[in-house]
Amino acid sequence: MEIVRRGYEPKDAVEFGPKALQKLNAAAQELVFLMNRGYDTKTASTFIGNHHLLSERQRLALARIVSAQEALKTREEKRLASPPESLVLDGFNTIITLEVALSGSLLLEGMDGTIRDLAGLRGSYRIVDKTVRAVELLLNRLDTLGVREALFFLDRQVSNSGRLRALLLESEHAVRVQVELHPGVDGQLSRMKNVVTTDAIILDKCESWYNLNRDLIAQAVPDAWIFRLAPPLT
Repeated sequence: MEIVRRGYEPKDAVEFGPKALQKLNAAAQELVFLMNRGYDTKTASTFIGNHHLLSERQRLALARIVSAQEALKTREEKRLASPPESLVLDGFNTIITLEVALSGSLLLEGMDGTIRDLAGLRGSYRIVDKTVRAVELLLNRLDTLGVREALFFLDRQVSNSGRLRALLLESEHAVRVQVELHPGVDGQLSRMKNVVTTDAIILDKCESWYNLNRDLIAQAVPDAWIFRLAPPLT
């Protein structure tokens, strides 16, 4: 099986290192200011990124970290404090973030408390050496949390989604696993409750969500590299 550091980028050590923190904090504060006044994320992050001469990866990171206060309030109201017996999971979103954590690659702590990555999917996915371990850690955690049913949604059009489905289904755990290959995962999850994802659009639209990634990474990969901006971001 191919050995890969999922989400690894050599420049991250510099672009998200101690010397870059002050600039990124200043840029994030300005981005929050604009988004709280109605500017969309793309327009605001482009403007702020140009002003602070940020790299494309730094701009993307800030866009995934920062949220407007109205969105934060809505997400917090819908966040489940404890896991329900049945969860609906954004499969690629959840597993890729865990693969990134296991690879020692960069993760981001969002203002909404989620842990996100910069790996990206772009229509293609490969089963790598971290995948089997990620699936095992994920299902072990669901068992520990007392989750009885886990319905995974995987994007049908993404390569190797069928292989990942088989990997999830062949694992033997107390939690009952179901996997659906779906042509429109984001739209489907946006209409559901008990959702596990870090996708901001889904979080804003779904009925309720559980922050599994944060709990899972804290328990399973305590030394994960998580980039955090200095509070407060208001």
